[in-house]
Amino acid sequence: MKIILNFIGIVAVILGVLGIFLPLLPTTPFLLLASACFARASPRMHNWLRNNRAFGKYLRDYENGAGIPLRGKVWILIFMWGSMSYSIWRSEALWLRLLVVLIGTCVTIYLTRYVPTMRIEKK
Repeated sequence: MKIILNFIGIVAVILGVLGIFLPLLPTTPFLLLASACFARASPRMHNWLRNNRAFGKYLRDYENGAGIPLRGKVWILIFMWGSMSYSIWRSEALWLRLLVVLIGTCVTIYLTRYVPTMRIEKK
């Protein structure tokens, strides 16, 4: 089982990194999946992911229940809807356009209603 979880975790990290550059491929869900798989199968890989320079802080904050900063949520939604709008504009198939809008709407609802917003204290 550990081999399967590690394999899924590695594939999820690869897809998450690709999602940074490719529209319609989400980054955060794949990184959360990888973190969950590594937490059960490989403490070393889980530690590597949580201490990664690029996205480790966000994973640690999310896993610790602190959530995502408001600024991060805003940027996520701007980039997500920007890339999805481009995909909708370039697509000819109505069903594909509707699917993209449905996915974007579901992710937006999840992000705004179910992911906590991190409170940053002013100094």
